[in-house]
Amino acid sequence: MIEITFGEKLSDVSYNDRAGAYLISVKNGKMAVVETPKGYFLIGGGINTDESHADCIKREAIEEIGHIVTVKKYICSAEEYITREKRGYFHPIQYYYEGEIGEKTVNPIEMDHVFKWIPIEESESKLFFKSQKWAVKKWMSAQ
Repeated sequence: MIEITFGEKLSDVSYNDRAGAYLISVKNGKMAVVETPKGYFLIGGGINTDESHADCIKREAIEEIGHIVTVKKYICSAEEYITREKRGYFHPIQYYYEGEIGEKTVNPIEMDHVFKWIPIEESESKLFFKSQKWAVKKWMSAQ
């Protein structure tokens, strides 16, 4: 069940729905993120057919940062309705989990993703998606 919706769904357009799973990992007051040319994002991404949320996060972590991760507990879910000039109408449906970053085992294959630990207070100003900002706030309020 989606807990919150960001943006407005336009009735006369077709959206590209994309379910994804993401990791919130905090260590020593810093949160794990990837920086891309588009901005900062939580580690994770689109869920493949017949893939569990945990398996998605583990696969995406290897692809994006080259690290194994441990997915622990479910936190929340959110969706957004986004209009992009070049890519059309996008509808990310995101599920968030708490977890830990493990050791680096391979070189990441997504070369435009840079693994960073940012102060958790900066997540509000740095994360690209409103839904990811909200999920981090929700996680923080439960600590």
